[in-house]
Formats: sequence, C-alpha cells, structure tokens
Amino acid sequence: MDSDKLSILPQAFLDRMQEMLGKDYEPFLAAYDQPRTYGLRVNTAKISCEEFEKIVPFEVKKIPWISNGYFYREEVRPSRCPLYQAGLYYLQEPSAMTPASRIPVEPGEYVLDMCAAPGGKATAVGSALKGEGLLVANDISTTRARALLRNLELFGIPNLFVANEKPEKMVKNFPEFFHKIILDAPCSGEGMFRKEEALAKDWTPEKSAELSQIQKQLCLNAADMLQPGGQMLYSTCTFAPAEDEQVISWLLTKRPELSLVSMENYEGFSTGNPAWGDGNPQLEKCIRIFPHKMQGEGHFLALLQKEGQAGPSAGTTKPGRLAADVRKYIEAFFQEIGLKSLGGQPIDYNRMEVRADKVYYLPSVSCNFRGLTFIRNGLYLGDLKKNRFEPSQPLALALRKGEADAIISLSVDDSRLERYLKGETLTIAPEEAAHTKGWHLLCVEGYPLGFGKLVNGTLKNKYPAGWRV
Repeated sequence: MDSDKLSILPQAFLDRMQEMLGKDYEPFLAAYDQPRTYGLRVNTAKISCEEFEKIVPFEVKKIPWISNGYFYREEVRPSRCPLYQAGLYYLQEPSAMTPASRIPVEPGEYVLDMCAAPGGKATAVGSALKGEGLLVANDISTTRARALLRNLELFGIPNLFVANEKPEKMVKNFPEFFHKIILDAPCSGEGMFRKEEALAKDWTPEKSAELSQIQKQLCLNAADMLQPGGQMLYSTCTFAPAEDEQVISWLLTKRPELSLVSMENYEGFSTGNPAWGDGNPQLEKCIRIFPHKMQGEGHFLALLQKEGQAGPSAGTTKPGRLAADVRKYIEAFFQEIGLKSLGGQPIDYNRMEVRADKVYYLPSVSCNFRGLTFIRNGLYLGDLKKNRFEPSQPLALALRKGEADAIISLSVDDSRLERYLKGETLTIAPEEAAHTKGWHLLCVEGYPLGFGKLVNGTLKNKYPAGWRV
C-alpha cells in the first residue's frame, strides 16, 4: 500500500482507524487505491426517473440504495448538459445522497436544513415537498448561502426561505415548529479524504473534540425547533466516534424525549457501534458508510424522533395587497405565455408581494421571520418595469413541463441550446414556436430552461448574464 492517496493520510488517523476496524482495516486502506465514484440525483418534482433515462444523452447507472440516484463516468461533464441547466438533476457524491433519502419528507410539511450549503440535501427535500409547505434552508456564511440559493432556484423550488443566520438565533423564531430537520453538521471530513486531499492535510487529532462541542450545540438547537412527533436527521462525513456515536448518545441523555429510529437498510451499510458511544444498544440504529463496503465515500447518519403528537399546523400567509395596476401587468404576462399554474399549484395572487419593484411569490405558510437575516423569502417572479412585468430566471425554472403554452422546445442535442446558455440570439423556424412573436419559454425536451422574446424569427435572449455558462 504505497499509493499517493495513502501517503497523505495522518498517522494518528490511521492508528485510530486500525483500532476501530480491526480485520477490516486492510480492505479500508485498499479502498484509497480505488477511483472515487460520481453521482447525480434526479429532481423528481420536475421529471420521473423513467423519463430522465429516456432523454439523458450520456450513460448512467442506477445507484442501488438511492431511488432517484445514478452513477456517471468521470469523463462525462454533466454540468455542461442543458438538462442540468433546466434543474433536472443535482450533482452529488453517492454517499452524500443517503441522509436526505432516509428522512421521509411529505408535501405540505415544514422542513429545516440547518447547515444547508451548497444545497445537496436542501434540493432533495425541497423536491420532495412538491411546492407545498415550507423549506427553510440556512447557512451561517453569506457567500455559501448565496450559492445555496442558486441551487434551490435551479431546482425550481418556490416555497423557500433562505436564511443566513446563527442557528441559536433561529430557535427563538421557530420553537417546536418543524416537522422534519436535517442537520448535516460541520465535521472533520475524514470520510472525504480520498476525494479531497486538502482535508487530510488540515486534519489534527484535536479537531474532532473541538467540532464535537459545536455539533452538540447544533443538535440541541435542532431538537428545540422540532415539533412533537417530528423527526431530525443528523449526519456527518467523518468516521470519528467523537463526532458520530458520542454526539448522538450525549444528545439522547440531554433530550430524553428523542429516540433513534431505524432507517431503510442496504446490504453495504454498517450499523452504528454502541461501544463507540456510551454503550446504548440503540446506537446500532445509526448507519455508517465505509468506502471499502460501498461505492461511495465515508458517511454517518442517525434518524431521531421526538415523542408526542404534532399540534395543528401554522396558518397560511396573510393575503397580500397587490396594487391593481401591478396585478394587471403580471396577469397580462401570464396570459401572454398561457400560464395555467405555477410549479404544479394554482396561481394565488394573494401570495405575491412587491419589494423595490421586484415581485416575490411567498410561501403559503405564515411564519415568524422577524429579525432573521435572510437572502430570499419565496420565489422571485420578476421585475416591474414601466407599464409591464418582466419575468425572472427563477420563475422559468419553477415552471413544470406543459404549464405554459408559449414554448419553443428543442431536443437535448440541438446546438442552439448551448448558444442560448451563452447569451446569444437564436434563429427559430416558424413551426418551432407556439406564436409568431412575443415572450416564449425556451425548453429542452419540453422542460423549461429560460425566457426569450421572439421577433421576426429571431429569439432575443433573456437568459441573465449571471446564469450564463
């Protein structure tokens, strides 16, 4: 075992892994010589897996433990494909898909992703909500929260609140509020050493003890925001017991109303080890993912449930007051493109709000967002210009296949799509467009990609500069 990847692993880390794994230690080391795997997760709010398999222009293979996950080969560049720009899939390491796949989110629930950037888990649960209920996605870093918002907008998730706040401050606004909470805690990243060598170089034996204190505090915050009967999923991408079983066993003593719940199993999963925590046999309900047993990197996850029954849900958004002329402009635009619904839901003008000439579509749930730093509340629909409404890119991506009549749909291998994504104008044949002129939604295989304005057979590009490829 003299590979480059092994040579960067700290000796103290290797010694501890040998102690933890015993006879499994040699196969674990051998996994560092194996190539890493690449995965994508289909956005089932927009497209079914069967439909995706029909139109995807590169080879994919099902990930057996993720219902909507696929492996792809390293040389493929899926982020360059127009299907990616249409928000039909998210690129994510296969093991990292596991946590969101093991917390059962239902449409209409209130879900919090506490440390959500860059958005792998938030896009998964947002997709599962199908535009109903509320997704609060938070990240303490402003730059990371902006990247998170971009991924949620790409996925077309309308019912969102993207916060940029300390979790302890959020507890005051959301006591026992959420049905489901995901806490993918900041960790030492040992499970990602094969994928990101910089993490191995930065590792120290003391790191786990420091991070463990942060993780415990975050767990308490999450527990206090969880409704009775609600579920929270704790995950890390590290092997360190101090950040895994020990955090969970500590939490169970501090919050006895929580108990561990079994998750859907898979043959390659390993169970949590009670001996690495406080000996509580319940810890076997945790899942560990080791790279020598799975086609993925290292991960740990625990699903906890709070005892009791959830009370009645929070009320709906208080009806807004759109000025008559503003509503007229928005209605005129929706009429022009023949919009029948919005993200699969009937259009509700009471949920629209104007802030500084920008129009937002608020979540249907009324919440106490007062005093919280946030980047986005709801879906950004577009801008009010002089006597008209101009649509946004997030609105295009929030629309489902078949929701608008004024479309121009090109096949996934049409070279004009690449030109559109670069911001160029396109030549459109008369039979390709729904109307002879005006606003159109440019689609790939029927799935919305962005807006354009048709004038004399030329599509003027309305794909925003900040989104161009």
